[in-house]
Amino acid sequence: MGSHPADVWANYLSGKTLLANKDIGGKQVPVGRLSQILHDEVKGLRESNPHYRNLDNSVLYAILASRRALASNGWKQGDFGINIGSSRGATELFEKYHSDFIASGSTGSHASPATTLGNIASWVAQDLRATGPDISHSITCSTALHAVLNGIAWLRSGLADKFLVGGSEAPLTPFTIAQMQSMKIYSQQDSEYPCKALDLHKSSNTMVLGEGAAMACLASGKNSDALAVIEGFGYATEVLHSSVSLSADAECLQKSMRMALSDIDLQDVDAVVMHAPGTVKGDLSEYRAVQQVFGDKLPLLTTNKWQVGHTFGTSGLLSLEMAVLMIQHNRFIGVPFYPQSAEGKSVKKVLVNAVGFGGNAVSILVSKP
Repeated sequence: MGSHPADVWANYLSGKTLLANKDIGGKQVPVGRLSQILHDEVKGLRESNPHYRNLDNSVLYAILASRRALASNGWKQGDFGINIGSSRGATELFEKYHSDFIASGSTGSHASPATTLGNIASWVAQDLRATGPDISHSITCSTALHAVLNGIAWLRSGLADKFLVGGSEAPLTPFTIAQMQSMKIYSQQDSEYPCKALDLHKSSNTMVLGEGAAMACLASGKNSDALAVIEGFGYATEVLHSSVSLSADAECLQKSMRMALSDIDLQDVDAVVMHAPGTVKGDLSEYRAVQQVFGDKLPLLTTNKWQVGHTFGTSGLLSLEMAVLMIQHNRFIGVPFYPQSAEGKSVKKVLVNAVGFGGNAVSILVSKP
């Protein structure tokens, strides 16, 4: 969507999808790719430091997003914690090194350190000269919102005053795409909208992968410069009957939403940014969960995956960014496949959902400061 809030907001207002076909492993598939300007910036970062030349794009995306987060918030290099996760980690480099190994029976000396999942947060810490704890983790598609939960826990414990949290994902690789296609969930739509997330009447799966990184600066207490306030948070895991799908009414999301909303009048929630990956079962199960929680008076519902694709571990933070922007501008951004009227409605409290393989769910309620 962009690297600056104004650009991101302009793309939301455009009402256009940013998904387009790209050659991945010799096949044309729809993806959500960073703009050429951003790819050039990533290339420049890679060439700026000899230590960065052997890093995966997932690490470089995280470094660039983290630099921008600190600059926009006025944080200086120093004492803050870092928790940045990724569902897949250095998948491009892993595929490359593994391919080289199959062909030659050996691999380069950078293979192990460059493909370790933990190197995302550690390299960001190196780049920012952070002196607090740095943590990487992977909890499938709810990874970034789990980072938010971890940041909240560190702040509440008193062991840290500030935490940089987020996710980074660079999954546009042949093997990753093939995995999604093997599950019959990847989009085969040849239309204006390759991903029809939150289209509750679609007859086929339309998930499309995207790449990117997103970070947020968390601090405890009141701050006059805060973009939004976290009023509630919830998490849950459900017992799975399938390794890739939730229950029909997404029990884990019901639990995480209720936990996040435990002290809130449900009618005060103006909107929900849904996980809504664009699959038939995934979208419907989350919609039913929202119905179970809110009853007949549903808040406004939206998602950004029809515009940017599913960025796996980053997706929850991109959804949180969308929620914060809607609150800042007091304007709801809808989905073309889910008609609803937002005329005259304010946007002051927004619930954000994320859920992934493993039946793990996170819900974060943000509001106007």
